[in-house]
Amino acid sequence: MEERLQKILAKAGLASRRGAEQLIREGRIQVNGQVVTNMGCKAHPLRDIITFDGKQISFEHRVYILLNKPAGYVTTLSDPQGRPVVTDLVADIPLRLFPVGRLDIETEGALLMTNDGALTNSILHPRFEVKKTYEALVSGSPSSSALRHLSQGIEIDGIRTRPAKIRVLNKTHTQTLIEIVIHEGKKRQVRKMFQAVHHKVLHLKRVAYGKLTLGTLASGKYRILTETDIKKIFS
Repeated sequence: MEERLQKILAKAGLASRRGAEQLIREGRIQVNGQVVTNMGCKAHPLRDIITFDGKQISFEHRVYILLNKPAGYVTTLSDPQGRPVVTDLVADIPLRLFPVGRLDIETEGALLMTNDGALTNSILHPRFEVKKTYEALVSGSPSSSALRHLSQGIEIDGIRTRPAKIRVLNKTHTQTLIEIVIHEGKKRQVRKMFQAVHHKVLHLKRVAYGKLTLGTLASGKYRILTETDIKKIFS
């Protein structure tokens, strides 16, 4: 989000708001190589290069991103096999962002990215029980008994999963769309849970962290989160 230049400079600790206005009037501030003297000038603290007396201003912003990850992207910072990585989708933000947890390469949907290690630990720590909601399109029609087993906890890789919330959203003769809410984040957990009751996951999408939902965010796009959004993650 663009902000008035004097506000950005004050947030960076360069000067007070009034002092920043004086620096602008004196022609000592540049935005993307251009001297700015207009008090109404706006800039983006993450995308624009802002300098004071020729030296770039360092912003220690904590940034929180909700990305709608497409299938085919690896949730890592780099990939030795040369596959696309999620950081490619936020390359226009000149900060080192890292994903909060993972989505496997075939899975789409909500992925948090940030440069805040403390928040990342809070989201991933089992103590906070952050809910993650998925929509899973599975083959066939799971029986009520199978769904009950999934909701009560089922053994995968020798470990019993914690209780989950299960809701059937749609059903045909060959496929069933199921909403599943879990508190854990084991590798390929949702796929393995349905595999354990003999139903293959055909398509998987994470749609929410807590009450923070994707909404109308398009695939491959992101939005910067507000403090209110962050609170929704834990609700």
